[in-house]
Formats: sequence, structure tokens, C-alpha cells
Amino acid sequence: MTARSARTGEDAEDLDVEEVLALVNNPDNRTPGDHVPAPAPPGGHHAAAHKLDAHHLATPWPEARATAARAARSGTRRDLVSVPLDASLGLTLAAPLTALTDLPSFDTSAMDGWAVAGPGPWDVRDEGVLAGHAEPEALTDGEAVRIATGARIPPDTTAVIRTEHGRADDKGRLHATRDMQHGQDIRARGQECRSGDQLLPVGALVTPAVLGLAAAAGYDTLTAVPRPRVHVLVLGDELLTEGRPHDGLIRDALGPMLPPWLRALGADVTAVRRLGDDAKALRKAITGSDADLIVTTGGTASGPVDHVHPTLRRIGAELLVDGVKVRPGHPMLLARTKENQHLVGLPGNPLAAVSGLLTLAEPLLRTLAARPAPEPYTLPLQDAAHGHPYDTRLIPVVLRGDSAVPLHYNGPAMLRGIAAADALAVVPPGGARHGQELELLDLPWASAGIGVCFT
Repeated sequence: MTARSARTGEDAEDLDVEEVLALVNNPDNRTPGDHVPAPAPPGGHHAAAHKLDAHHLATPWPEARATAARAARSGTRRDLVSVPLDASLGLTLAAPLTALTDLPSFDTSAMDGWAVAGPGPWDVRDEGVLAGHAEPEALTDGEAVRIATGARIPPDTTAVIRTEHGRADDKGRLHATRDMQHGQDIRARGQECRSGDQLLPVGALVTPAVLGLAAAAGYDTLTAVPRPRVHVLVLGDELLTEGRPHDGLIRDALGPMLPPWLRALGADVTAVRRLGDDAKALRKAITGSDADLIVTTGGTASGPVDHVHPTLRRIGAELLVDGVKVRPGHPMLLARTKENQHLVGLPGNPLAAVSGLLTLAEPLLRTLAARPAPEPYTLPLQDAAHGHPYDTRLIPVVLRGDSAVPLHYNGPAMLRGIAAADALAVVPPGGARHGQELELLDLPWASAGIGVCFT
């Protein structure tokens, strides 16, 4: 028995989100790309990194992802929810899915044809048996009745003969055109499961197929981990919401892009607000938010209108990650603003914001939603990829057979590459040569599974 299936339905109601996480994830809850960090000296950064680049105090990329995942487990208990089936897609089960009935719940016909009793030929009843009706009268030997797929099998039925395997003689009696086996084309009661059987364990992701199984097993609601609630704050006076760029103004690319991307990561985006470069409005929006995660865009550097850092200091937020050794996206940040609330500050450049989203927001949201960490995988590069001397690079790639092909247009402000990509390749400091195996981060819409559902 695995850790994921160790709980039974009897004590599932006592689970909280942290316990679900323990069942879902691997023992040390590592994020793909994580290493086990050595103990950090006072101040939270590795001395080795400082020796390598004394002025670069940012967090290494793998450590930043691990920090984001740990941060999501640091608050108080989150309540589980009972959710109607039609609102459960993409959630994580917080109680085992246990059959509430036998499946099938009665003997049914697997085919259109005739239910027959005893050896043939058979006299056929005038009235047939349809699905959704009460149990029909029992058959006697030598008797048959027309039956539809899914209809209840009459008592004492020997087998079902498919329509194409039966013929009538000139006296109206039914003959089988193939050898008949006892019980053929009958779905016996409990063939798939018996009432009380565990169908899926705690931690299973609710896919469309799981919804179908739950409905068949008698469920109207599911006990699940709630979606993390996210507020998006779009910063910048230079941003337009419609029309073409003009007079030094540019279109806001992140406002349209981030909400559906966050939903694909399992979040419930409850608000998207445009604040411009207004420190007072930013402070009011952060302190007034009840979301599990606040995501800001832009304003994370140290320019004259970059208000995120000063605002976090004024409200007494705890800065967990202040810059990451990754390109693009170096000036991203992660802060704890309240006991059960975090803020991810994304850079304003679009591809840099994507980098921040996958580096900090994805591990945090995945952990809050109790989703299992994806299995890390690697593919060889079809072409060499340039690297930064000290930092990790994330570059868009397309997957071609058994290799990853780097795409052009991968600058911090560019979205042309990522729009055509299947994944981001993790390029180590110094770059990667042709044929070198690199870890890949799937994009939600390009990976198999529930990530394709933007709901």
C-alpha cells in the first residue's frame, strides 16, 4: 500500500490540506529542479554564491522554487470543501472516492438483442425490455424477449444474443447464428465494483473521467482541497487596455495573459485590478486583499516608480525571495504579507513575468491546491543554447520527436517565442551544447492532463 492510499474513508473527513499534501507528494516534497539546499548562513543566502558573485545576492533558481513550495505549507490549516460535481474539475480529492453502490447496480444487457432462457430455438415475447424500466418478468426455458443496451436483465436469463447473431424462422421463433455461451453480453451486478470499494485515493486529481466515475458511483458532491484564491494587480502608468501603442504607451500583455494562466495552474482568480504607478493604491489593494496569493506585475526593481519593495516594507511583510538567479525575470520576489497570504511580484517585461510565474507562483499554487509535483524530465537540445555566466536561463522550446528545439524571440520583453512553445528549457549557467540533456518545464496547455482545462 502506498502513502497515497493509506487513508480509508472512515478517517478522511479529519484530513486537512497539509495532510493531503503529505499523501500526494514525495517524502520531502521537492519541486522539479530542486536540490537539497545546504544550510544557509545567517541572512538566508549561500556564502558560496556570494563568493562567486559578491554583488549578486539573489536566490538560486532551484532554491527559489523550493522556497515557494515551502511557503505554501507554512500557514494555518485550510478548510476542505464539499463541491458539486460540475464545479470539481481540476481539484484534488481530500477524501477517497468510495463506491456508494455496486456498479452496475443490477444485471444489465451489454448489447441490443434478445435475452434468452435455456437452449433454443426460443419463442419471443411480444413486448420488449427497455433501459430505465422496472425489473421485467422472469423468463422460462425456451422463451426470449427483445432487450435494449442498458436494460435490466429478466430473472432466469441464460444469455443475451446480439441482434446481428439471431434470426427468426417462418414460425417467428428465434435461432442463434453463433454458438451461445452462458452469461454472454450480460454485465453482472458489481462487475466493476462493489459498494464500499475504494475507487480513487486521497490526492487524486479530478479529471473529466473522474467526474464520470463519481457520478456513476452515486456522488453529487466531492470533498476536495479548495482552489487558491488569487488577486492580480497590474501596475504601470504606461499600459493601454485597447488599441495600438502610441505616444510612449504600450499595450498591457500581462492583464490578458496572467488570469487564464493562473487558472490553468489551479487558481481561482477572483480579481484583476489595474493600479498604475500609485504607491497608495498599491498599499490599499494589498492590505485590503483576502486572497491566498496576490500577484503584482512590474514595479519590482528599484526605479523611481517601482513601489513594490517600499510598500512591502511599510506593511511589515516578510521577504522570502528577493531576486532570483534566473534570466529573464531576475527582479522577481516572494513575500509573506499575512499568516495565510503571500505576494509574488513579477517583473513587468512579459517573458520575464512568465519566468517569475513558473519559478515562484507555480510551486506555491500547486502546493496550496495539493496537486502532486510533476515528474521532472529531460530531453536533448537540438541546437546549442547560450547561457548567462552565473544565472539559470529559461528559454522557450518546441518538442520535435525526442529533442527540444530552442526558439528565437526569447528576450525579456518578447512573447513571440513563448506563444509558439511547448515548454521552457532550463539552461544552466554557462549555456548548453547541442545534444545536452536539459530539464523541461511543460506549459499548461501543452502538457497532458487537467492543465489543458482553463476553467
